[in-house]
Amino acid sequence: MSKPIVTGLTSYGMSGQVFHAPFIEAHEGFQLKYILERTASLSKERYPNVVIACSFEELLQDEEVELIVVNTPNQLHAPMAKQALLAGKHVVVEKPFSITVAEGKEVMAIAKQQGKTLNVFHNKRFEGEFKTVRQLIQDKTLGELSLFETHFDRYRPEIGTKKWKEEDVPGAGLLYDLGPHMIDQVLVLFGWPKAITADLQKQREGSQVIDYFHITLHYDHHDAIVTAGMFAQGPVVKYLIKGDKGVYTKFGTDPQEALLKQGVLPTTYDWGKEASSQWGKIMNAKGEESFVPTLTGTYMDYYEAVYKTIREGAPQAVQVVEALNTIAVIELALKAIGLPGKTISAGPV
Repeated sequence: MSKPIVTGLTSYGMSGQVFHAPFIEAHEGFQLKYILERTASLSKERYPNVVIACSFEELLQDEEVELIVVNTPNQLHAPMAKQALLAGKHVVVEKPFSITVAEGKEVMAIAKQQGKTLNVFHNKRFEGEFKTVRQLIQDKTLGELSLFETHFDRYRPEIGTKKWKEEDVPGAGLLYDLGPHMIDQVLVLFGWPKAITADLQKQREGSQVIDYFHITLHYDHHDAIVTAGMFAQGPVVKYLIKGDKGVYTKFGTDPQEALLKQGVLPTTYDWGKEASSQWGKIMNAKGEESFVPTLTGTYMDYYEAVYKTIREGAPQAVQVVEALNTIAVIELALKAIGLPGKTISAGPV
């Protein structure tokens, strides 16, 4: 293997602890040199050999650093990605990688000008449940679709403590937090829609941000619905897909995140295998049910793809324009507020 890619991580919050540092550390193609912690040193216990940086400039000024992972609050993603690119670094940036399409295009232009890779962290493409759904649709197991639904419902009726998620600032709220992941999956499966319909609400008492969304992407022969909210209790459906040959339902979520939070390290590719009790099921036209094994989730594949893109010039697993199209859908959804029953049509980026 070529020389490891020396990497700096810009935050050690939940995403840094769970989704980035463990994979950078475990992949032999990367060397985690810096973790940015302005007021703490939480990473020292787990990563004693990593330098704790107190400023972003430390990462940018070190010529040895090739890759910067931008996993700060949403409104900082594009500005920090631009700074890193202008400093001659490759970038992995969390979703949403920009707040607006215009801002995203500016970041993309800088990456092209600098000759550096801009990689957007849409890791949910590598979850077992989505891999399974993608396979079912590619194989036409359910026949011609009439409805596709993906849900991310939870029960969190109280306002959270993270100000950048709960205050009225650019990129706050569920629409920008979960929306990019869910919209991305629909666009991967079906491409750009003919039109969209959106219902966006602030449902929790005192909420300053959108905490419920129900967006419908309209296609020629079916609708695709992405929805998330804060008032769902008990088992909630993750996927509901209807076709003329059967209906697929899936409850529960990919186990990788929960395992990572427990401290399980991503040292193998089967560690995220889902228990059979969580498998989805198909009911056919005769009313007969059968269980569908869930494919193994592989978050490590994301960083493997980043490595191959930087070192070997391989195609990106997540094309930047695909990530920008999720922001385009969000912008259209925001324009649709106050237009009940109407759809907005526009082309992709």
